[in-house]
Amino acid sequence: MLDAVVVGAGPNGLTAAVELARRGFSVEVFEARDTVGGGARTEELTLPGFRHDPCSAAHPLGINSPAFRAMPLDRYGLQWLHAELPMAHPFTDGTAAVLSRSVAETAASFGPRDAGTYRRLVEPFLAKWDTLARDFMSLPLTALPRDPVTLARFGLVGLPPSTWLMRLFRDERARTLFSGLVAHVMAPLGGFATTAIGLVFALSAHARGWPVARGGSQSISDALAAYLEDLGGSVHTDYEVKRLDDLPPARAYVFDTSPTALARIAGFGRYYEGYRYGPAAFKIDYALDGPVPWTAPEARRAGTVQIGANSAEIGTALRAASREGRAPDRPFMITVQPSVVDPTRAPEGKQVFWAYGHVPNGWTGDLTDAIERQLERFAPGFRDRVLARATAGPAELAARNANYVGGDIASGAASGLQLLLRPKLSLFPYGTPHPAVFICSSATPPGPGVHGMSGHNAAKAVWRRLRQEP
Repeated sequence: MLDAVVVGAGPNGLTAAVELARRGFSVEVFEARDTVGGGARTEELTLPGFRHDPCSAAHPLGINSPAFRAMPLDRYGLQWLHAELPMAHPFTDGTAAVLSRSVAETAASFGPRDAGTYRRLVEPFLAKWDTLARDFMSLPLTALPRDPVTLARFGLVGLPPSTWLMRLFRDERARTLFSGLVAHVMAPLGGFATTAIGLVFALSAHARGWPVARGGSQSISDALAAYLEDLGGSVHTDYEVKRLDDLPPARAYVFDTSPTALARIAGFGRYYEGYRYGPAAFKIDYALDGPVPWTAPEARRAGTVQIGANSAEIGTALRAASREGRAPDRPFMITVQPSVVDPTRAPEGKQVFWAYGHVPNGWTGDLTDAIERQLERFAPGFRDRVLARATAGPAELAARNANYVGGDIASGAASGLQLLLRPKLSLFPYGTPHPAVFICSSATPPGPGVHGMSGHNAAKAVWRRLRQEP
């Protein structure tokens, strides 16, 4: 009998398997797709030689992950590549605010009236970032805080809505960039703890940047799988699990799946019926015949570029997708241009480019024209650079990854109490009604992103139980 079986070979499932194997437990992973990866894959979606990331592409939480940093993933081919600027946010006048590794450079891009405010906001936490990140991403009750005072201070600043923080900034440049940071988790700007979301992304950039993985996000998953195999674990692909009886006998079962899928497979009935799925993404992967013709020079040097003319426009787009049930006319967009630093992703002289906007969960329309109209506002002539495009609306995203219910790439609405307490209102979110069944997906704390910490935290709950058994 195995000690543990993991269902799903996304970053969290693989991390959970590695953490258990490192502690001497026998582990096997079962994945329905033909390759490992989940939300961290790389495929030729458009033309031969153009390697795209179907979901995640830039990894501020990955390079800052306490779980990943404790693993020798570089030995297994993972190499982080950094653009000159982690992120830029262009404006329609041809200028841009930036999120730089340097706090001073970032603050200066906001203008003199907000530079001091921004520095006072982030510098106290940046000085203790590694400990804060570990404490913040280990909640709840998976580890005692190493610095409870700093964590409490972060909570006091971060728990209010980001709209409260915006009042500290006097000019629109800072408000717009910070609104974009909050919007990465598709949460309305006025939601609970949205200030914390923006701060985590900003601090991540200042601490270690927003890199891409050389060769694509698949290299993160491949490194985790290779490390697991060296530890004695194994991965089985093309193995769809429809019920627990499909799996070999084990002392524990760990699911890197949506709560919906777990309830169906394990026979939990309506146990997770209160779990809410959030807005969806509409994503386009582009093969380009050259760089994106951004008007703002800073955007040409950035790995990630946020698109939204001002904070009001971003807020309107988020409300449309999350509350009004319609696609925004001017979507807020996150774009990533890996070819700025990684020449392996496209033929010489060509580039890959990635953009998505937010739409209602399960939306069936086509956002392509709205996305490209937005891009043309900040990069005139963009359409002329397009060699090919691969579009993926909510249905296509859900078909590629069963965890993205209705196209929700966050695997659950990141709003209200569910932002922190997911998938149930519980201090032990990785447990389930069955004592031998656990959940480790992005539907558990600390939530979405390629960081493996949900898997790391769940693995702690598993090995504590296994060690209690006679």
